Amino acid sequence: MPEKAFKIFVVEDDEWYNRLLVHTLSLNPDYEIQSFTTGKDCLANLHQEPDVVTLDYRLPDMKGLDVLKQIKEINDDVQIILISEQDDIEVVVTLLQSGAFDYIVKSKDIRERLLNTVNNIRQGSNLKKEIVTLRQEVKQKYTHQNTIIGNSAATRKVYELIEKAIRTNITVTITGETGTGKELVAKAIHYSSSRSKQPFVPVNVAAIPKDLIESELFGHEKGSFTGASFRRIGKFEEANGGTLFLDEIAEMDISLQAKLLRALQEKEIIRIGSNTPIKFDCRIIIATNKDLQEEIKKGNFRQDLYYRLYGLPIELPPLRERENDVIVLAKHFISLFCQENRMTAKTLTSEASARLLSYPFPGNIRELKSVIELAVTLADQDEITADHIVLGRGQDLLEDAFSREMSLREYDILIVRKYLEKYNNNIKLVAEKLDLGVATIYRMLKETGKE
Repeated sequence: MPEKAFKIFVVEDDEWYNRLLVHTLSLNPDYEIQSFTTGKDCLANLHQEPDVVTLDYRLPDMKGLDVLKQIKEINDDVQIILISEQDDIEVVVTLLQSGAFDYIVKSKDIRERLLNTVNNIRQGSNLKKEIVTLRQEVKQKYTHQNTIIGNSAATRKVYELIEKAIRTNITVTITGETGTGKELVAKAIHYSSSRSKQPFVPVNVAAIPKDLIESELFGHEKGSFTGASFRRIGKFEEANGGTLFLDEIAEMDISLQAKLLRALQEKEIIRIGSNTPIKFDCRIIIATNKDLQEEIKKGNFRQDLYYRLYGLPIELPPLRERENDVIVLAKHFISLFCQENRMTAKTLTSEASARLLSYPFPGNIRELKSVIELAVTLADQDEITADHIVLGRGQDLLEDAFSREMSLREYDILIVRKYLEKYNNNIKLVAEKLDLGVATIYRMLKETGKE
């Protein structure tokens, strides 16, 4: 379809000035211009959906301010440029507060000023359209039908819970093993909810150092601590109106949990270095691969925070419990990878499907995706055979290692590499799991050239 013309209404009762404005704007062939001499004629034609109205402040039948207000009531997307001979600052402020985009005084440089202003409006309009289009594409991408692929009973149960979550603003707790798609479910809920036009802000709690997580969530004022050279807006403020997704919530330090609880109860945060509370309105979705009740028993998680956060629980089943979904997902990943890499479509042989179904996939969907992408790459023909399905590469690596003579240091490095693979290269988390210093892991990686 051809792009809609950029339409401008010129409303000016002075015949000579009307022609001047029309001529000036007509210098751009992309603009479609219509002129009017009264406010009523302009209002009667708003059904034509102009993008911009240049409006004389003094019209014979109506006040410019009244015309402005009526245009905004009918279509708030119309941008209005007021044009007048007077430059009373109080009038200008009133008009701008009422929704005018700009106020231009009639002078010898009005042509340049008018063209620049309209050009700025058009660029902003194009950007706004792009944002709307991108939002629609993202919303479509993250509908739960596109996000949670499969038709097993376990998957259908997840669908039902997502539908319930979409209808309200209830806090959601998503649990499941690593690689089951917890963040994708959080996005599916957000982009299908009434908050879809507002930000989705993910925070991986485990990936942020303990001494920085408070600033990351709540923000800080300039000079509040060493290195705070500017004011920082926290994730709660960034997510205002939308959704804040706290992934790996069980990894949050117990000392910060009390501050999080207070923020959730009061619906306000206080930046580090400030005494001024800031209200926020965002939906909270949390995720963890740990049993939070067990963490409470161990003293690692506050019980009161658990009850405040729990809300609607959605447990994502591991891939081994999703029946034939393994094959459905495998075909989806084959199609996706072939499209992204401009390859001809490939199919799974029955032997390849059987091999996939026989494997428990400890890494779940993330591991399956990796296996399929490798299989498509290895397959020279249009079929993916069982020989192309390489499973348990991490286990094979360890078995191969123990079959060779290695130094203790080499074994240490191998274990670190295995943990980094398991925890998505989260060095801080791996350091905690192995009781090592972060600097030690960096040194090991440097030794192997993997830094």
